[in-house]
Amino acid sequence: MTETSWRNQTFITEFILLGFRELPALQIPLFLIFLLIYIVTMAGNILIVVLVVADQNLHTPMYFFLGNLSCLETCYTSTILPRMLASSMTGNRSISIRRCFVQYFSFVFLGAAECYLLSVMSYDRYLAICKPLHYAALMNIRLRVFLAIVSWVSGFLASTITTVTISQLSFCGPSDIDDFLCDSTPIIKLSCSDAHLVQLTTFTLTVIFTLPPFLLTLFSYIFIISAILRIPSTTGRQKTFSTFSSHLIVVTMFYGTLIFIYILPKSPKLSQLKKVFSLLYTVVTPMVNPLVYSLRNKMVKESLRNMHAEEPDSKRFTEKSF
Repeated sequence: MTETSWRNQTFITEFILLGFRELPALQIPLFLIFLLIYIVTMAGNILIVVLVVADQNLHTPMYFFLGNLSCLETCYTSTILPRMLASSMTGNRSISIRRCFVQYFSFVFLGAAECYLLSVMSYDRYLAICKPLHYAALMNIRLRVFLAIVSWVSGFLASTITTVTISQLSFCGPSDIDDFLCDSTPIIKLSCSDAHLVQLTTFTLTVIFTLPPFLLTLFSYIFIISAILRIPSTTGRQKTFSTFSSHLIVVTMFYGTLIFIYILPKSPKLSQLKKVFSLLYTVVTPMVNPLVYSLRNKMVKESLRNMHAEEPDSKRFTEKSF
């Protein structure tokens, strides 16, 4: 497109998030399902945050990071689901370009921060299992606060840079985004300006901000599994494995869906399947995380029972019972 013809284009002011518009008969069931997911997600994550803050026995590094993760998931869900609920109820799927970029900023910010938080949590489990005698000294309060701040700041930087980069694009139409949220790939695809440099920049930033936490998580689990395999007794291996199995489930769900969405070939045949996996990654995973941690965590269940019964602090499990 020449410069003259580019300048003569009429710029659009909003996008259309198609979502699941091809399933009109399922709009009411989808609304009810999304509403239930939203309620369960908010209740579960807020409950974990309250327990971690209120229960002195949960003031340990592992639960400190779990509280941060639950706080993040609460914000993450509120970035996506309310918009989906409104679209399902009213049928209005339009979103202004400015609001689309705000949603994209929040989506990338919280998603990148979660990558770092999960890697920090895996590093915490590595220290607890592989260096138990030095764990308390190494994972002191200054280090855990520093790691949490780094996670949030890294997510903010990744989101700010990528959002500013993509916002330089111009949009002349079409305006349909075949998704239920504003993500970089469909936004760049709709641009009528040269997006090659933006695509390269976005890809480079994605690698820079996501590869290090992924590698830290991967190597932490390699060392953890190696340490577990060296334990002579079966009971000892099972007991040690239980100390990080919940986190392993969460990490597998997070990266499994993420890899499927962003690494598999961009084929029209896979578009609907990718949309489903994107739904799992952005909507279902934040709901499942608190259930996984609470149902498999003896300390959290004990704290819940004590809160429900309003009993004074008595017998508690140690962190090793996680």
